[in-house]
Amino acid sequence: MRRAFARTIRLLTGAAALASAACAPLPPAPSTTPAIPVAATIAVVARDWHTDVCLRSEDAGAGVHSLASGFEDVRYLCFGFGDRSYVVRRNHGIGTMLLALVPGRGVVLMTALRAPPADAFGAENVVSLAVGDAGLEGLQTYLRNAVERNADGGAIPLGAGPYEGGAYLSATAAYSLLYTCNTWTANALRHAGLPLAPIAVFADDVMMQVRRIGSEQQEDGLVRVSPLSHPMGAERSPSAPASAQ
Repeated sequence: MRRAFARTIRLLTGAAALASAACAPLPPAPSTTPAIPVAATIAVVARDWHTDVCLRSEDAGAGVHSLASGFEDVRYLCFGFGDRSYVVRRNHGIGTMLLALVPGRGVVLMTALRAPPADAFGAENVVSLAVGDAGLEGLQTYLRNAVERNADGGAIPLGAGPYEGGAYLSATAAYSLLYTCNTWTANALRHAGLPLAPIAVFADDVMMQVRRIGSEQQEDGLVRVSPLSHPMGAERSPSAPASAQ
């Protein structure tokens, strides 16, 4: 049923995306080459039909790093987006799937890792990308603003994530047919100065572009063997980050 539902959503979303694209001009895409010198290497992770963006804890900035308060020895932080009813309440019935077609409350999934994302998710599912100073600052700002705050300025927790070391946080954005977890990831990468298309609904839409950008950056010598995407033979669980705390 899930596959049939996914095919239906793909058809509906494709039609809606084409209509939206016909009505709105696309913003200019930045270059695949970030400002030199490269300030940081980030990673994009594919998990089935979901994508995350990851960065080293020292590259996260104080505002983003504070979201991992309570987790020890954090070396990497990964962030993703989802529909609150589907993800947090774990209500995966057809009714919840259909409700995801209309705008609803969103949620940010943060996963704190003690080892590289590739060790947790598999190197074949991780792509490293170089960003400049402006891009890193743009990504930090995007991640800070993605999380809803309480009156004291703190994040609003919604429970433990699906992995040990993960947490669900209330999101400022709404989830809908045209703003999925992958749209959110693409927007994060655009804020990081990378040329992602503004219409990216499915994981394949994001990863195809990300792999192309990563390949071009490797040819330019901007991304080499990186601990964000090349594990050193570490064992991992097939379903969860082995190095998440």
